[in-house]
Amino acid sequence: MDFLRPTSWADALDIKASRPDATPIQGGTDMMVELNFDKGRPSALLDLNPCRELFEYQEIDGKLRIGAGVPYVRIINRLGDRLPGLAQASRTVGSPQIRNRGTVGGNLGAASPAGDTHPALLAGDAVIEVESAARGSRMIPIDDFYVWVKKNALEPDELIRAIWLAPAAGPQYFSKVGTRNAMVIAVCSFAVALYPDAGTARTGIGSAGPTPLRARPAEEFLAAQLPWQDPAPLTEPVLREFGALVSAAAAPIDDVRGTADYRKHALSVLARRTLSWAWTDYLTERKAA
Repeated sequence: MDFLRPTSWADALDIKASRPDATPIQGGTDMMVELNFDKGRPSALLDLNPCRELFEYQEIDGKLRIGAGVPYVRIINRLGDRLPGLAQASRTVGSPQIRNRGTVGGNLGAASPAGDTHPALLAGDAVIEVESAARGSRMIPIDDFYVWVKKNALEPDELIRAIWLAPAAGPQYFSKVGTRNAMVIAVCSFAVALYPDAGTARTGIGSAGPTPLRARPAEEFLAAQLPWQDPAPLTEPVLREFGALVSAAAAPIDDVRGTADYRKHALSVLARRTLSWAWTDYLTERKAA
């Protein structure tokens, strides 16, 4: 196995163009597990750590551009007030050591349905900036990014450069179920983001389908049912219907972490809880205003 170490981002793109078989590595929190357990051995690793441009974040025209190498801990500590859903998901990733090394860019590159940040990125309407030496950069909406199990929309010569997200327009929440309280792969996970000015909501489902998913019928239900202009506590029938629609949107399988039936039930519970938390925040903000 070759270990390729570029001197800059431009050099990394050139190497990827000449070696499309090379697997990018940054924190290595997914790749090293596969290597240690002999589950996969790529022909080459492309180390992106020398590309310091990937470790920066900035605000451009009202949107946050987060470099693919920004670790989870910086998202939690520096961006949690503006991206609460992504920060909540980042807090559930592994141990403190993993959060110091792991990145959202790596989560996207691996494209595992169980990746913790995917539901929050779907709910937050993220856009992924990717780049190649031959064609330059292009923007991929998060809804088009996930192709199949552990497959994303990148071309063989492309690398993930950054993640674009608008600061939260309203309350956002993420929650997941696992076999224990910490350092666990999700049995299933869910995120919701409210957009009060538009009167809409977005969702994200993790570890309950071949790719991360949105529950679009549930989103349409919320847009029609939530009392945006004259907010009041949500009724139990609204919460239960939302949970049922989220559960119906999932396409889980039975595996070692849980059964399909359990995942569907757990998602309905997570959906009700996260919506309740988000709507309570919205009510509090409106009363304070």
